[in-house]
Amino acid sequence: MYLRKAKPEEIDLVCDIIEDGKKQLADAGIDQWQNNYPNRAVIKGDIEDGRAVIYNSDDHETLGVAAVIEAPDHAYDTMKGEWLSDTKAYVTVHRVAIFSHHQGNGYASQLFRDLFDYIDEHHPAARSIRIDTHRDNLKMQHLIEKFGFKKVGQIDGVYHPDDVCFVYEKLI
Repeated sequence: MYLRKAKPEEIDLVCDIIEDGKKQLADAGIDQWQNNYPNRAVIKGDIEDGRAVIYNSDDHETLGVAAVIEAPDHAYDTMKGEWLSDTKAYVTVHRVAIFSHHQGNGYASQLFRDLFDYIDEHHPAARSIRIDTHRDNLKMQHLIEKFGFKKVGQIDGVYHPDDVCFVYEKLI
C-alpha cells in the first residue's frame, strides 16, 4: 500500500471518495460532512496545493484519500484547549475517507500507519501531527486514539455552525 499526491485530473475520483464518506457518515447517523463540506472547491484546493493524497493498494486500486496540510492550520484558531507543544512545525490531517466497498479490511488503520511514513518523508521538519473529528464520530475517535493521539481540545462551528469537533495531537 502506498500514498501519492492526487493529480488535477483525479478531482472526480477524490470527490467520489469524499461523497461516499459523507454517505457512510449519514448512514451511521453522524452529522459530520452533511452540510456542503468538504465540497468540490475545498478538494480542488487540496489537489492544487499538493495536500490531497490518494491511498492505493499494491495493485494500484484506490482505497481512500486524505489531506495533509502544513502549518498554520486556521481551522484551529478558535480551539478551546491546549496543545501538547507550542511548535509551529506541525502538519494537520483532514478529510480522511476510505471507499465503503473497502470498509472492514483494516485499511483505515493501515492508512494511518502509512500517513506517518508519508509525513516523515515529505514533511521532515514536522514535530507534531494534528487532527480533529466530529464529536459523534466514535469510530474515528477510536482510530485516532489507537495511534497515540491525545485529545487536546475542541473546536465549535468551524466546518458548519452546529459542528462540535474534538481536536487531537501526536508528537513525532
